[in-house]
Amino acid sequence: MGQTDDAKLPLVWGGKDNLNVLWKVPLPGVEAGAGQDQNQSSPVVFRDRVYVTASYWSGKPDGTKKPEHRAACYRLADGKELWNVPVPPGPWQFSDLRGGYTAPTPAIDAERVYVGFGSSVLAALDHRGAIVWRKEIVPHKFDVAFAASPVLFEETVILQCDQLDRESRILAFDRTTGESKWEQKRPKVGFAHSTPTLAVVAGKPQLLVSASNALQGLDPRTGEIRWTCEAKGDTVSPVFAGGIVYCDSGRGGPGLAVEPTGAGDVTKTHRKWTIKTVKEGYGSPVASGDFLYRLSNPDVFACIRLSTGEVVYTERLPGVSASASPVADPNGRVYFASAGKSYVVKAGEKFEILATNDLGDGGPASPAVADGKLILKGRKWLFCVGTAR
Repeated sequence: MGQTDDAKLPLVWGGKDNLNVLWKVPLPGVEAGAGQDQNQSSPVVFRDRVYVTASYWSGKPDGTKKPEHRAACYRLADGKELWNVPVPPGPWQFSDLRGGYTAPTPAIDAERVYVGFGSSVLAALDHRGAIVWRKEIVPHKFDVAFAASPVLFEETVILQCDQLDRESRILAFDRTTGESKWEQKRPKVGFAHSTPTLAVVAGKPQLLVSASNALQGLDPRTGEIRWTCEAKGDTVSPVFAGGIVYCDSGRGGPGLAVEPTGAGDVTKTHRKWTIKTVKEGYGSPVASGDFLYRLSNPDVFACIRLSTGEVVYTERLPGVSASASPVADPNGRVYFASAGKSYVVKAGEKFEILATNDLGDGGPASPAVADGKLILKGRKWLFCVGTAR
């Protein structure tokens, strides 16, 4: 949900002098001049390592061929590449490359790295880069792309597979073996590209799911729906803060807040407030204190009061990526950070830009945070920014 307890993140970086850029390394395929996929997936840090996924063609991007899928690992201290391995593509070949093959962000635990690719494949690798298991997701009737990232809960890997033609379902796989643990069919919802959010509500875990026609709370142990509220979902992950769940479509339309303590259809009983129109923006919102922050195209930044849904202000952040999701730190700073134009904004009801930064390699990936550092993935480069010690 974009929250970090790291209080030592840098305020400024980049520019002509590459201020606070601790290292910069090329992404897989870049040095060979390969035709890059959109590569929207974000980097992930676990302990002293950084993990990324990427896809590319040997020549120009080609809708008649599947690109090579790669998972790569780098040392957090200096960016040294530790391994860069292929993952065999799944069964789906795109005819429309708009969605890209590399939207899902990896998930990590102490034993394995879990990666998904748009060719409809999910795989687990060990921390040396060897494939432990691999599962093809069939049927693959996603709209344009398979985009949801895997979510780890207890001993399972959960994947939201909302699709066309009443084929929607949520799947859970055993972390160790990849065997199916459970499957919940969802014939009442259409396609969506959002990643579910895990939250603890009233002392119990919930999987918060943005669906095509509903915002839902599910039992992450079974996939069963606990509550559902009429809504329009698609690309945005829900946020739980201040006792409410907020979500909007990401493609334009209303935003709404729901109290996630009900059962069954709570549309008329637990909806707290609604914003009539939230413009398109594929990144997810973030909460800080009493406020919610949301980026939309073109470069629009809104501050919303969590308790009421009042839009406190809207401003513009020229050149910011509305696909990258922001991060809120414990110092009252909100980082709208990417490998391109980035802003650090002071949280609160008064608009104040604390810093403007640029690394010149704009892309849709969200930042990873670890040990006082921001890991930023662009179109060509992976950056680590932090205050030198």
